[in-house]
Amino acid sequence: MDLATLKGLKPEEYEQAADGYRAVGDMASAAKDTISNEVSAGMRKDNLEGKAATAALGELQELSKNFHYAQTECGLVSTALNGFAFDMAAAKRKLDTALADAAANGCTVNQDGSVSYPAGRKPGEEKDSPAGTVSGSAGGSETSDAIERQAMNIHPNPNYGKAMGYANRIADALKEATDADAKWAPKLRALKADDDLKVSKQDWADAQSDMGGVREAGKSYIESLPEPPKSGDPKDNASWWKGLSPEEQAAWLSLRPDTVGALDGLPSTVRDEANRVVFEEKRGQLQMELDSIPKPPANEWTWITAGRVPVKVHTDEWMDWHRQYGDRYEQLNKTLGGMGKIQERFDATGQKGLPEAYLLGFSPEGNGRAIVANGNPDTADHQAVYVPGTAANLGKIGGDINRMVELWRVADAAPGNDSVSTITWLGYDAPQDMVKDSPFSHYANDGAPAYNRFLDGLDASRAVDSDPHRTAVGHSYGTTLIGSAARQGDLNVDDVILAGSPGVQVSKAEELDVPKGHVWNQEADGDYVPDIGRFGHGGTDWDGPWTIPSDERFGANQMSTDTEGHSYYWKKDTQSLLNQGLVVVGQGDDVKMEERRPAYERTR
Repeated sequence: MDLATLKGLKPEEYEQAADGYRAVGDMASAAKDTISNEVSAGMRKDNLEGKAATAALGELQELSKNFHYAQTECGLVSTALNGFAFDMAAAKRKLDTALADAAANGCTVNQDGSVSYPAGRKPGEEKDSPAGTVSGSAGGSETSDAIERQAMNIHPNPNYGKAMGYANRIADALKEATDADAKWAPKLRALKADDDLKVSKQDWADAQSDMGGVREAGKSYIESLPEPPKSGDPKDNASWWKGLSPEEQAAWLSLRPDTVGALDGLPSTVRDEANRVVFEEKRGQLQMELDSIPKPPANEWTWITAGRVPVKVHTDEWMDWHRQYGDRYEQLNKTLGGMGKIQERFDATGQKGLPEAYLLGFSPEGNGRAIVANGNPDTADHQAVYVPGTAANLGKIGGDINRMVELWRVADAAPGNDSVSTITWLGYDAPQDMVKDSPFSHYANDGAPAYNRFLDGLDASRAVDSDPHRTAVGHSYGTTLIGSAARQGDLNVDDVILAGSPGVQVSKAEELDVPKGHVWNQEADGDYVPDIGRFGHGGTDWDGPWTIPSDERFGANQMSTDTEGHSYYWKKDTQSLLNQGLVVVGQGDDVKMEERRPAYERTR
């Protein structure tokens, strides 16, 4: 970049362009939300059916995806322009300072960046040394700098050394600007979508690549932004976010949506926006990876004869494929299947009055993470935060989401109820095997602090003045995590619902950090988990046997449970589900209580 170009550059014009792209992105976001949460939701609410309605909903979903992609890309362009302006402004400040210093000391800067200096003499000399012109060089090494300093000291004109210093500073500024231009130009050119009307998995995978490119190029710009608090405290996170300018918030959302989406205490709308970007980009990336894996051979099985007995075995061809691709192929299908269930919940908004969904946490790594809310918890009068148990993972998230959908429906329908948000919280590594994993407590103990932070974050992100009524809901091993959360810290809830609990690490309901009479338990006929689990997760005061919430001595309210087995506590049109809904909306007095004593108490 030459001197005239950098001298005349106005970084604020690029910042204004960034503001324009951010405004376009905001409009795209608003259009996406209108289509998904008003137009499409309205069609579902009105139960519009038929081929035309189905086709229209499909087209609206595609249009919503287009707006979401436009929002994401505009955010990246805006941040890239701000990053470019940041780098160029730094170079221009160096140039402007060098030009001002040169002028103040009688030197003239020429169009090519060279510096002319006036005649002058060193102290003790009888006459002036003539004027001259020098050209600077950028960078330099210790050796070249030493040689240059020696030349300055030897030169008879003291202005020579000053001019050389100015010329070098000018050369450094020009090189910095040239490097910034060369760094940012390809990143900005890459932020270009295909010229079609369909946002494909390739487009979302490219968006993730674009994000990485802008993040790499904008390292100095990103480092200039205020960092999230190291403590991870939800209140500190909320204060940090509120203290950012709109430009800084947009930069964090476009370049580090994974970080923003994981911060407890930030507004649910912000976390949802960030996590949906991560969700779409990861889905595109994982789907492309799955598509690149050869499909399993059709001839999976064959028969061999062992002695006189025919035995069905895998073919050699299938075994070769499985050794090379099988585990990853299976994992990708499970992960993408779970992501599909999350998308189904997004698309169900409006059905029978179902509110919009908020993706408050997401990661496909390992067994996966997903936190999905029905309704905005920041404004809801009642919140329920559900922890699933053994075998919970991203691939199986659909069932856990549906449980909270059903709980939302009965709670929302309760007489005199205001607004409700029910949340599926898969924010920990649940044990995956009933025999090998679930007897151990470390899964609960490791996950409990994250659950406590999430609950505290719901206070920090509150968008209305009133305090919500909050219920912790746990199933199976999830109840153990809730108990561990109470044991390790302050369980920030008003009521606790425990279903099919193998034990909560404490022996009395009063140890769960809620007022007396606000712990509610359900144990269905045919549910074997409570008594099997008591010896691993039950509480004890060492004066008696291990205690679980189904035991009378624990002190929980034993709710009437008309479902059977371990997995049907949220079955539609049951007293089991209705009782939970009544607790969630603070109408515990209307809960139907269990008349019989728990099985363990009856057989002692």
